[in-house]
Amino acid sequence: MAPRLQLEKAAWRWVESVKPEDIRQEHIELAYRISLPACKRGTCRRNCKGNPNCLVGIGEQTWLGEIDENSFHNIDDPNSERRDKNTFVGLTNLGATCYVNTFLQVWFHNLELRRSLYQHYNSRAEEHNTESDYEPESICEHLQYLFALLQNSNRKYIDPSGLVKALGLDTGQQQDAQEFSKLFLSLLEDTLSKQKNPILQNVIQQQFCGQFSYVTVCNQCGRSSALPSRFYELELNIQGHKNLTECVTEFLKDEKLDGDNRYFCESCQSKQNATRRIRLHSLPPTLNLQLMRFVFDRQTGHKKKLNTYISFPEQLDMAPFFEVTKDQKCVYELSAVLIHRGISAYSGHYIAHVKDARTSDWYKFNDEEIEKMEGKKLQLGTEDDIAETVKSQTRKPKCSKGYHCSRNAYMLVYKVQEEETVDPAVAPVQVPEFLQRLVDQDNHKFEEWCSEMSDMRKQSVDKGKAKHEEVKELYELLPARDGEPYEFIPLDWLKKWLDDSTATKKIDNSHFLCSHGKLHPDKVGDVKRVSQKAGQVLYERYGGGPRLDGSTLCQECVEQRCRVLRLKNQLHEDYKEVSNLVKRTISGEGYWVGKASLRSWRQLALEQLEKDEHESEPSNGQSNGNGSHAHNSQDCSPEVSEGNEEEMKTFNEDIVCSHGGLSILDAERKLVSSEVWTKLRAYFPKALEFTQDQSACPQCLTLEQEEKDNEAVSKMMALDQKNQLLNLFHEKNRPTLTKWPQDTDILYVVPLFFVDEWRKFIRRPTKSSPVSSVGNNLLVCPHGGFMFTYDSLINGDAQHIVLLWPSEWEVISKLFIVDQSISINCVKQTTPTGPTTKYTTHPDLCWECREGFLFQQQKDLREYTQATIYIRKIIEDKRMIKEAVPELNASSSEAEEEKEEQPKVAGERDPDFSQTASSSTEECWNSSSSGVPNHFWTKDQPPSHD
Repeated sequence: MAPRLQLEKAAWRWVESVKPEDIRQEHIELAYRISLPACKRGTCRRNCKGNPNCLVGIGEQTWLGEIDENSFHNIDDPNSERRDKNTFVGLTNLGATCYVNTFLQVWFHNLELRRSLYQHYNSRAEEHNTESDYEPESICEHLQYLFALLQNSNRKYIDPSGLVKALGLDTGQQQDAQEFSKLFLSLLEDTLSKQKNPILQNVIQQQFCGQFSYVTVCNQCGRSSALPSRFYELELNIQGHKNLTECVTEFLKDEKLDGDNRYFCESCQSKQNATRRIRLHSLPPTLNLQLMRFVFDRQTGHKKKLNTYISFPEQLDMAPFFEVTKDQKCVYELSAVLIHRGISAYSGHYIAHVKDARTSDWYKFNDEEIEKMEGKKLQLGTEDDIAETVKSQTRKPKCSKGYHCSRNAYMLVYKVQEEETVDPAVAPVQVPEFLQRLVDQDNHKFEEWCSEMSDMRKQSVDKGKAKHEEVKELYELLPARDGEPYEFIPLDWLKKWLDDSTATKKIDNSHFLCSHGKLHPDKVGDVKRVSQKAGQVLYERYGGGPRLDGSTLCQECVEQRCRVLRLKNQLHEDYKEVSNLVKRTISGEGYWVGKASLRSWRQLALEQLEKDEHESEPSNGQSNGNGSHAHNSQDCSPEVSEGNEEEMKTFNEDIVCSHGGLSILDAERKLVSSEVWTKLRAYFPKALEFTQDQSACPQCLTLEQEEKDNEAVSKMMALDQKNQLLNLFHEKNRPTLTKWPQDTDILYVVPLFFVDEWRKFIRRPTKSSPVSSVGNNLLVCPHGGFMFTYDSLINGDAQHIVLLWPSEWEVISKLFIVDQSISINCVKQTTPTGPTTKYTTHPDLCWECREGFLFQQQKDLREYTQATIYIRKIIEDKRMIKEAVPELNASSSEAEEEKEEQPKVAGERDPDFSQTASSSTEECWNSSSSGVPNHFWTKDQPPSHD
């Protein structure tokens, strides 16, 4: 099938020879493409949106054929969550809790610890009603319940979030695994020590606690002292070592105490050189050996991981490390290896290899996944050789029989070797009855969930099969044959109907209606023509509407489109004819049109035609020549009708005033002949019409006269004020504080801002507003005190004020509103030492506010948070670019006073110096200053400040 654009052009090709009033049914059906041939399956790679009869590629491929039942649902088999026979239960990783899971699995496989925890008295669990969910509170209750689930749950893995939350761990942040092991055992020991059962009180010590002494021997007198200590794990340094024996040997080796680290000998009563070592006394049944892979790197200030290969035996004999081995079992068997995958100490993944104490089989515990090793041997295999991008030259050493090598093992767990007569399988750990009831309750919930999921799968399959039959049946009915009744159904709805992953909603045709309530011609590409029989079935099953059948082909829209297309074709010829006609002399009646509208009428007409061509709903806003002509502007001055050709939206709007009448600006409009207006009116039928005899807006004429009168009054006022204060305007004969005038003992003060605004009004009375108030409150604090001293005004603060002669103050008091009188008085006194002069202000200075003002001034000087910064660039000939100043000095002539000077632009093409919007060669960051003058400096001469 041809592309969509080609189909659209072909559907309207007939308009070139048919006028709107001559349109018949055959033309309407051509516009709606009723007779286009339907596409056959296999001929289209995707659906032809330009052809309403193409029903290929809308999602039917999925249903036309045999379908696998699994495609009708997305529910996994619930039995995949069921625990396999003769396997252990995994633990869910809550984000970054794999290190917690590994330790929990290791402790669970410590049968003595598990058996003892089951004896913990738990009144809440024993009295719990199985109708509600059991929620442990203490650490022991959580661990007890977790171990019971790990032992007898039907689930493949369980959620340890209760215990993790009780421990206050952040599930999104990986903690130090070795530190977690120490803290958890310490917390568990402290909790169990409060139990009445003596077995529980000491279970942690009995399982994990050993003893050694720090033995110190004085080199001077030979005196030996021992400091006994307990340990729960041996922390072995692995740096520089190859096997476990070397690590233990270094742990027990002699340490020299000399220099600043000398030992204070009780016998010698002084500090002496000495030797210190660790002497083992007893080892626990479960021996935890921490391999210190995570060490502090002094160069980087962070922890790092040592990827050193360490060899360790399956059977460990600790007898060589004892001085006396009386009544001490020294042979241990490897029972667990904890692995850290990753090259960083701050990230990675933790897994555990654990030996089943009852069967001696080895298992790999990786969160939810549990894998049994083949045979009865520990098989690290590639598990430990993962390099994780570590480019190490160290090769894995060959291991002797009964030994293993690892570069990722960080903890080894050894169990003391039992006598051969002891068989662990004889005494399995039994879950207490009160805990088993809770486990049975959880298993019952799991079985209910499995049954619910299975039912949902079955329902989805049954629903899918029914939908399959429905689609196959209806798809055969969809094509509308020639001469038979038909309806239009939305294409998107058909696609969603054929997409089983989305719920089928009601049919909604409201988006495809034209302003006449029928199918819009532009929307025919978004619907499909189907047989009336198929449409009836779809509406009965899914509802919706309004229904669009053959009677909803809109003749009005087709006629409008025909008119628009014909006008578009005729526009070029009309434009040339109008251009020639406006040059001729008008004879007879004429019409006013805007000059801007006349210059851009072709573009406006084209935009209007485009809008009419694609309009699908009645327009609620303005259109080019077809909408309201009221302006939003509230200004009633004649300037509102000054047309902006680029922003114009409607024809003739440039000669319409804010009152809806003819603009008073004669220069903005042109008189055209009735022949020109007739052609323009064909494109803009609703544009406002102004005949040659129509008068301009009377309201605008009145406002114009009032504005002229106001300007005359402002000019007279400015001239009068200037004549009375001529020296103030020209800044001539001004008093100064550094040299006090001889003929007066008082000077008056006004803000510089007041004088600047007044001068602006005098220079441009028609463009600036007259000044009404002096505004001396700007110089007075809230307490009514003056903000400046005589000395501060001499030293720089005078830039905020202007000094006035008494005669000038008298004039200002009459012309303006004076909110506060401020004066500086010169008082001359005769003293025994001679005549003195004292200066006072009225009102008096407010010292409190003055100090606050100075503090804020210094703060602003340092922070520059609210200052205007100008940066000037020195050009090649070292001349400074002219600096913009706030006010230009007034010249002697009236013409120069009203002339607006602009700074000369230099280096405007310099790519290294960005220009501002006003093309100035200064870059400016501008905001109002907090009562402090703006700061200026050049780019190559920064200010000197702290």
